[in-house]
Amino acid sequence: MANRLARETSPYLLQHADNPVDWWPWSAEAFDEARRRGVPVLLSVGYSSCHWCHVMAHESFEDDTTAAYLNDHFVAVKVDREERPDVDAVYMEAVQAATGHGGWPMTVFLTPDAEPFYFGTYFPPAPRHGMPSFQQVLEGVAAAWRDRRDEVGEVAGNIVRELSGRSLALGGDGGAPGEPELAQALLALTREYDERHGGFGGAPKFPPSMAVEFLLRHHARTGSEGALQMAADTCEAMARGGIYDQLGGGFARYAVDREWVVPHFEKMLYDNALLCRVYTHLWRATGSDLARRVALETADFMVRELRTPEGGFASALDADSDDGTGRHVEGAYYVWTPERLREVLGEDDAAYAARFYGVTEEGTFEEGASVLQLPQGAGVVDAERLAGIRERLLAARDGRPRPGRDDKVVAAWNGLAIAALAETGACFDRPDLVERATEAADLLVRVHLDEGARLARTSKDGRTGANAGVLEDYGDVAEGFLALAAVTGEGVWLEFAGFLLDIVLDQFRGEDGALYDTAHDAEPLIRRPQDPTDNATPSGWTAAAGALLSYAAHTGSEAHRTAAERALGVVKALGPRAPRFIGWGLAVAEALLDGPREVAVVGPAGDADRGALHRAALLGTAPGAVVAAGEPGGDEFPLLRDRPLVDGRPAAYVCRHFTCDAPTTDPAVLAGRLGGR
Repeated sequence: MANRLARETSPYLLQHADNPVDWWPWSAEAFDEARRRGVPVLLSVGYSSCHWCHVMAHESFEDDTTAAYLNDHFVAVKVDREERPDVDAVYMEAVQAATGHGGWPMTVFLTPDAEPFYFGTYFPPAPRHGMPSFQQVLEGVAAAWRDRRDEVGEVAGNIVRELSGRSLALGGDGGAPGEPELAQALLALTREYDERHGGFGGAPKFPPSMAVEFLLRHHARTGSEGALQMAADTCEAMARGGIYDQLGGGFARYAVDREWVVPHFEKMLYDNALLCRVYTHLWRATGSDLARRVALETADFMVRELRTPEGGFASALDADSDDGTGRHVEGAYYVWTPERLREVLGEDDAAYAARFYGVTEEGTFEEGASVLQLPQGAGVVDAERLAGIRERLLAARDGRPRPGRDDKVVAAWNGLAIAALAETGACFDRPDLVERATEAADLLVRVHLDEGARLARTSKDGRTGANAGVLEDYGDVAEGFLALAAVTGEGVWLEFAGFLLDIVLDQFRGEDGALYDTAHDAEPLIRRPQDPTDNATPSGWTAAAGALLSYAAHTGSEAHRTAAERALGVVKALGPRAPRFIGWGLAVAEALLDGPREVAVVGPAGDADRGALHRAALLGTAPGAVVAAGEPGGDEFPLLRDRPLVDGRPAAYVCRHFTCDAPTTDPAVLAGRLGGR
């Protein structure tokens, strides 16, 4: 019999709807039930493409004996961290403070007042590697609750007081970073750079998309060849490695090794959106054929594999799939052996493919299988032969059991995808990608945005989720709308961005200019979450700062620019010390130092000369430049006001730091002013 999760929209929660555990979704009713019964709450947090979440579910939550004990002694609450990042953030902070590490699945025991008192992540079904079994943990916690209730309450109260005292004041002085702080951040990144393999730090190695965006913008502003080289080499290393899907395009979540060979195979929308945009920007700066190919393949992957029937983009593909024998195995869909190559290609082409893609008899993964790569030194490439091989391998792979897909649409991640697809489509003359971006934006407006411009965090099958948007939703969706406005020349997207950013100023900002992850009127938790550091995605704080800055450049709004500058105070504090963890904030700071430049392109709709100027503006590398294109005197964009044609011809106007260049009708001149090729 299904439990309460059967009524939810989250694919992750629905995966647990048939567990014998009597799960509750996060709700006031769940904690009321714990008070009524006088038992603690087990909070289990994960997400649908989390490998170890699936493992713990199979081992413990699907086990009748474990479930019976759990149901008798606890109220069990299951949370999808992607639906409720606020709940996840608050309790993850407690887990990390108590244990020194975190991760998912996250296992936290709470009082009926939602105060945490015991923490962990994955627990095995039997004791191993120094870890107690999950059953032992349940029995120990139940005994402590029964026999030492006062002590448990004291521990919980102390933890809540400690967490409550951690409120940040990093936006307080209003001082945005300047040239010295950005130079120090570049130096700190250089020290952490892996000169042999690209990227930063050791294993596991995550794609540093936001740090690379900072490096590209820094190069555009300063001409630093070192910054460009780090960005280009990192992107090439990832594109050649196993973290990139050499057949179908798109990036896995991270590499378990420092050489980018073996990925953790789940594919997330946010990684691919961020990296698609980065490779497009790398091509814009260098003309790299590899960057062009990877940007387009990644965009096509998102459209082909993640697009939903409603026009949005699904959250993720699982790492695991059936290996053909009934086993659910990580990477089964993606890996190859020489024997499998021969089955599909025959002896000669299999040998060629093995050499080109680095498939060996020993294997680079598990059980003699290899992850496809593009190692250096594969010899002279027969492009036509290789294209045929790739097509046949992809067709064969499509016949394998596919990884599961998390179909929920997350507002923030769709905002990132909108920005990426709009810019990639514009740069590579792919209007279909711009159309897909527009359709996703339409979905967000139609399904996620209410009449008061408040965002819902998620939707599924066109049905709005119950959870309120958090700061990253407002910042990333506004960023996507602003990018779409620049590409399409449709000012309605600037207007929608303005609605969202007004909510940011009204609901997410503290008196000192610091930003919070949840709105003033959001559900109260034991602590109001507030994290300015970038993780897998831009933090809500830095995403909002970037969108506020761009909107101010479009409209001349002093309130939005001041808010952006105050928010960037956190980048001034953290950037020189921890640049890898505030890369998007550093990228926004580069835009602030550069102006950002304001570009207005005026001319009749459909005019070829206006189109050429518009394209030159979009191809410019000036950090964070904002672009408005439309009819002379058009009222859709404030930047178009009082901008006439020049000698009857379409013209471009570029302003920066309250000073404007003379208008030009020449795309080459415009490109020179914006750093275009």
